[in-house]
Amino acid sequence: MKLSIVKIGGNLIEDDNVLGKVLTNFAKMEGAKILVHGGGKMATQLSDQLGIQTKMVDGRRITDRETLNIITMVYGGLVNKTIVAKLQANNCNALGLSGADLNSVQSVKRPVKTHDFGFVGDVTEVNVEMFSLLLNNDITPVCCAISHDKNGQLYNTNADTIASEIAVALTKHFEVELYYCFEKKGVLRSIEDENSVITDINTEIYQALVKENIIADGMLPKLHNCFNALERKVSKVYVGSVDMLGNDNELRTTITL
Repeated sequence: MKLSIVKIGGNLIEDDNVLGKVLTNFAKMEGAKILVHGGGKMATQLSDQLGIQTKMVDGRRITDRETLNIITMVYGGLVNKTIVAKLQANNCNALGLSGADLNSVQSVKRPVKTHDFGFVGDVTEVNVEMFSLLLNNDITPVCCAISHDKNGQLYNTNADTIASEIAVALTKHFEVELYYCFEKKGVLRSIEDENSVITDINTEIYQALVKENIIADGMLPKLHNCFNALERKVSKVYVGSVDMLGNDNELRTTITL
């Protein structure tokens, strides 16, 4: 049985019109599906409004107790329930989940090496049987970027990683395709040229693009998650805009080993 897992980023969530298009396209996708979302910029905006400083190290958020509270409110509350409501309007029977709900995604605190990232979790286990039960009953899970340790502690967890780990875990029961959707048409050769999409990237091409500094910054961990999924039996991985959902002819980047 085919399963499509779609991860959408912050820039697609913040514009109501864009989000509407994303969810319309997602709802039209045939077969079993899961949506994974972040919401980083909205959490930063609320932090600013409340006078809570956002701390970053190497482009990654430090999640202290106050920041975790805001992330839980924004990701697990406002963003998640807004998406679920809009999917219901598109006749997609969605159920919003944090990692704690139905014990869906467990994690442990990220080990302290050069920096302590605070309440940031690394995924250790996905509740495969629970996801399978929902999917086999035509329920579409909508997962936010929060995990838990089964000891009462919530953790901020990278949404790309959550999507990749859920995809890998569910290869046990499904033929899984993973879609990373953002505001670009795919991985670009030139950031200034919206149409300079690199249509196919394998491991060898990826290493060359990194050396040329064409793939850098936030695209590095995204591609790492892509290859991680493929190495662990996810059948197909794509990076591109919302237009690629349900449209095999749309321009996008296909990631292969």
